[in-house]
Amino acid sequence: MRCPKCGGLDDKVIESRALADGRTIRRRRQCNTCEYRFTSYERIEEKQIMVVKKTRSRREPFDRAKIEKGIQQAVRKRPVSQNEILTMIDELEEQAVHEGMDSHEITSARLGELVLDRLYAVDRVAYIRFASVYRNYESVNEFIHEIERLDGSAAGPLSKDSGEGT
Repeated sequence: MRCPKCGGLDDKVIESRALADGRTIRRRRQCNTCEYRFTSYERIEEKQIMVVKKTRSRREPFDRAKIEKGIQQAVRKRPVSQNEILTMIDELEEQAVHEGMDSHEITSARLGELVLDRLYAVDRVAYIRFASVYRNYESVNEFIHEIERLDGSAAGPLSKDSGEGT
C-alpha cells in the first residue's frame, strides 16, 4: 500500500478490525520509510448502498466523506477525538449497510437520525449543532424547544415529529 505522506510502498499492518458484520476490514498501517500511520479499508465489492434523498426521486451513493464533513462541522472545537469520529463513521456505515441489506438503499432521513443518535451519545452540543442543520430549524423557538427536550430527556435523542426517543 502506498504511503499517503512519502509515497513509499513498504509498510506494516499495526491493527486489523472487522467491520460491517465481517464484510469490511479496517487496517491501521505504518510506513516503514517515514513511520507515518494511516488507515486502509478492505471491502467485498458488491452493489453499493444508495442514499434515497427526501424527494425520493434522487438517489446517490453512500459517501463516507460527506458524513465525515457533517460530523466534523458538528464537533468543531468540541472535545471529540478524530479516533472517536472515525469510529462513529465506521459504525454508521456498518449500520447503514445492515439496514439497507435487502434493497441496497437507506433514506437520507434515517441516515440523519443515525448520525444524531451517535452524536447524542458522544457530545450534546455537537448533537444540537447537527440537529439544527439537519432538521432545518427556522426559528430560535425551535432551537430552544430542542434544547429543553434534551435537558429533560435521559432516554436519548428525540425525533422532531413525535417527541419520543428514536
